[in-house]
Amino acid sequence: MKLPRRKFLHLAAGAATLPALSRTALAETYPSRPVRIVIGFPAGGAADVFARVIGQWLSDRLGQPFVVENRPGVASNLAAEAVAHATADGYTLLWMTVVNAINASVYVDQNFNLLRDLAPVAGAVRGPGVMEVNPAVPAKTVPEFIAYAKSNPGKIIMATAGSGSILNGYGQLFQMMTGVEMIAVPYRGTGTALPDLISGRAQVMFDPLASSLELIRASKLRPLAVTTASRSPALPDVPALGEFVPGYEADGWQAVMAPKNTPADIVETLNRQVNAALVDPATQARIASFGYSPLALSPEKLGTLIANEIEKWAKVVKFAGIKPE
Repeated sequence: MKLPRRKFLHLAAGAATLPALSRTALAETYPSRPVRIVIGFPAGGAADVFARVIGQWLSDRLGQPFVVENRPGVASNLAAEAVAHATADGYTLLWMTVVNAINASVYVDQNFNLLRDLAPVAGAVRGPGVMEVNPAVPAKTVPEFIAYAKSNPGKIIMATAGSGSILNGYGQLFQMMTGVEMIAVPYRGTGTALPDLISGRAQVMFDPLASSLELIRASKLRPLAVTTASRSPALPDVPALGEFVPGYEADGWQAVMAPKNTPADIVETLNRQVNAALVDPATQARIASFGYSPLALSPEKLGTLIANEIEKWAKVVKFAGIKPE
């Protein structure tokens, strides 16, 4: 069941439903025990790293451990479902990524609803994907690649991490906006896709920049463009896709969510502390080392971002006919 966008934004603006006295008492003692941050990806990836950086900051500032719990599965839906059904007391949080927004339209029969069952807490980071090719591919620019792909329809293999992955989302958005036809081949993740791209078994991939940055710097992959609206400071000489495909923009954003009805005072405490982390120079340097930037938002603005992203990716899912795997 879909939740009306206006109702979701209203809930994001006033997540608490407990009496004011009860909320105040909870906020004054929060946290009094360890807090779980559930993430739908294995340890070691960029999302895991950022969750641990912010988790450590919260641990240091709030005096209780914020423990990252990796729960991969069903394109990160297992983690989202666990948090959606958790007690709304601030002790179980979700490390959300744009993948969850894509999957809202892919996995329509799951037994939770992203907009209905989760409350926005704080933005964390955003970063570009990068359109990259095997160096043997003759195209050295996006226009050259479009021309090459159109002259070889259905022959170019695009490596993805599955139907609901951001890798597939970036690539399907590119196909929708340019009219090119590529063969999307799913891998279990970036780690298994990159070797095939490097060897030439796949020709193109739209990967989170953090995963490919060192391979690009080592000239093992050729970057054609980044997916964000502007160029990335990590690759200043690489153009943005929107410079060639007007209107193309896709961020790999990450955020903190909580079960619906988590007390507003606890949400405010978490939001304030996460935003403080994002202006800390050491945290900013760590984020920048992956080619990402801070995404400091209020719960209300995060709610707007999520609603907009779900609407945007629903169009791509429909265009590409993406189905659950």
